Amino acid sequence: MTLNTENALYIAGKWQQGSSTIDNINPSDISHHLGHFAQASSQQVHQAIDAAQQAQPTWEKTPLEHKQKVLQAIGDELINRCDELGRLLSQEEGKPFAEGRGEVYRSGQFFQYFAAEVLRQMGDLADSVRPGVSVEVSREALGVVAIISPWNFPIATAAWKIAPALAFGNSVIWKPANLTPASAVALTEIIHRQGLPEGTFNLILGSGAQVGDTLIHSNEINGVSFTGSVDIGRKIATATSPNFVKCQLEMGSKNALVIADDADISLAVEATIAGSYSGAGQKCTASSRLVVLDKVHDKYVDALIQRMGQLKVGHALNKDIFMGPVVDDKQLQSNLAWIKRAHELGAECAFGGHQLTLEHEGYYMAPTLMLNTQNHWDMNQEEIFAPLASVIKVSSLDEAIATVNDTRFGLTAGIITQSLKSAALFKQQAQTGCVMVNLPTAGTDYHVPFGGRKQSSFGPREQGQYAKEFYSTIKTTYLRPY
Repeated sequence: MTLNTENALYIAGKWQQGSSTIDNINPSDISHHLGHFAQASSQQVHQAIDAAQQAQPTWEKTPLEHKQKVLQAIGDELINRCDELGRLLSQEEGKPFAEGRGEVYRSGQFFQYFAAEVLRQMGDLADSVRPGVSVEVSREALGVVAIISPWNFPIATAAWKIAPALAFGNSVIWKPANLTPASAVALTEIIHRQGLPEGTFNLILGSGAQVGDTLIHSNEINGVSFTGSVDIGRKIATATSPNFVKCQLEMGSKNALVIADDADISLAVEATIAGSYSGAGQKCTASSRLVVLDKVHDKYVDALIQRMGQLKVGHALNKDIFMGPVVDDKQLQSNLAWIKRAHELGAECAFGGHQLTLEHEGYYMAPTLMLNTQNHWDMNQEEIFAPLASVIKVSSLDEAIATVNDTRFGLTAGIITQSLKSAALFKQQAQTGCVMVNLPTAGTDYHVPFGGRKQSSFGPREQGQYAKEFYSTIKTTYLRPY
């Protein structure tokens, strides 16, 4: 496919050049550049805000069936082109092609789901406490929504924000991560072909300092939906609060997977591999803490190490690999520094722990397992975003649950057990927004709510019917017939 690159900003229905460009490098092969992509100026951000304000009332009043057809067409095209777009995504982000293809396919399903939600927008009727008065509760669009999405799921995370925003009648200004501009442009070109009112959807590429700050400080934005770090989420909450702008913040995590003393070890190992190392561990739902009961510790660790030895790391488009590179050199160096820090604290590296030199020069590292770690160590308290998992040995299920909850985060947690009683207790006591039983912590469905507790999330949940809590506002009407 041929992408707009230098002419990659999309404002008021037109493609524009930016004030500068950035180079988009393939992390699997740093000699391969995917193009130079435009960067917006502050003035262009304000143009997008103005365009979105002007377009929003028209889009909100657009007939439901037309909105439904628009979202359905976007979803259909994403699914029909998932091979092509998955290849592009994998080239710029580094995840294996199977995962890139799967992400694009799932992104199409988000749009298809919210296409159906367009036609399911129902209100409520009630009798007033006053005789002869009826009450109607309805929902209206929030208004202009700024969407700030991360690089690790460059199309999927954006899709589960953009689709409900459009479904409920909002206009959108999308600021994607600068590490994955090609995926953003590809999705924007699909949306552009649907003929939305000019300004309904806008793509603004650029840095957080230039584009993000302009958006979050604007008093002409009605809502900000963000996925990223706690530090940036806190900055957004601080910037938007003086203007009373509605926020939806999905932030960090430090997810734990408990291996109970009755666990099926084979199942536990496969759940660990999928949860800790798929996508090079660069997932907010990745299980970076492995909380293991001492009764099965040695058996589980031995089986896990044997399985890790079978994982192949390589170029994202190599069909035989399990794991590609990490996203860039900054992430790689950070990962290696955390491993060094773990050694200094007394952890044992049971597998991996080093950078890899492969056929193509890229940001490769071995999947890594650390043993003899303590939950209070910073490596078990801070989000690392690496193919790095650490084992924490405990002596009881109660201690395991306490360890799971001993963190400032609360996105996902999982347990591998054959006991219904243990599973029920874990579900009840885990202080997380998502709980997995005999499943990897990574992997969620699109039709149910997603989000966490503590410093993992702030504001209404994402996905499914719960998305309307953020992207719409409630109106209560009292009516007395004349």
